[in-house]
Amino acid sequence: MQAPFRRAAILGTGLIGGSFALALRKYSPDTVVIGWDKGNVLRHALERGAIHEGAGELAIAVAGADLIYVALPVGQTIELLPEIARLAAPGTLVTDACSTKRMISAVAGESFLEGRAHFLGGHPMAGKEISGIAAADADLFRGSKYALIRKPGGEETGASRDACVVALVKFIEKLGAEPIWLEAEAHDRAAAIVSHLPQLLAVALAGVVRDATDESGLPVTLAGRGLRDALRLAGSPYSVWRDIILTNSDNLDRVLDQMIQALERVRGDLRARAMEEQFAAAGELYKILRDMQ
Repeated sequence: MQAPFRRAAILGTGLIGGSFALALRKYSPDTVVIGWDKGNVLRHALERGAIHEGAGELAIAVAGADLIYVALPVGQTIELLPEIARLAAPGTLVTDACSTKRMISAVAGESFLEGRAHFLGGHPMAGKEISGIAAADADLFRGSKYALIRKPGGEETGASRDACVVALVKFIEKLGAEPIWLEAEAHDRAAAIVSHLPQLLAVALAGVVRDATDESGLPVTLAGRGLRDALRLAGSPYSVWRDIILTNSDNLDRVLDQMIQALERVRGDLRARAMEEQFAAAGELYKILRDMQ
């Protein structure tokens, strides 16, 4: 089968970019994969077999690429998109993996003009609480949703009309992920609830547990697997989340208000049988999520 892309430039070879690079090496072995990152990260990516070669300069990395996969922090992506648009050859597909989409889409709309490279916003709903190329996995995206951003009012068929976009969608499906088309506004509202809020709750819960721990080590020394599972996301570094929070703060304000109200309802129901209803409703949602896997 012909490779979907001849040459792919992976800008940022950490967990997500490194995993996508490994996926290309595994599922599209004829694609030449070039990495762009810090020197030590590129060395690790080469050692892992994620890339064929590394490039220290952006212009060298994207030269001749028909796919440019941007797996950088949101802020850095926003800064680099105009330069990427200038350097990328016409017809090249540029896609990102950032966790918020409104600012990315706005900058891309101003940078990728008619006759230049194509831009398609993306966000793989996959990851780990640890970052870096050492944690990268060619099958990281399997079983996950993969958000793809269409223009406001656009249809899925219209958004995927270009052959390069069709090729990317088919490759995403080949990885075992499910492409989900939606607009940037809808993505950021949804991601605030299902991705960003759980991260902030894990951080807040960790703070409560830490502050309550005394000289004897209690209550941490009594903790079991349940707490560890609940705090898994707390292992994710702030450097990964800073720009995500800053570029989705309005949606996070709204969902945090809803969360505070939900906690107040829990407090009010502590001594009432109404708590049973909350447990039942929560259990039903858990079953839906479990069966989605």
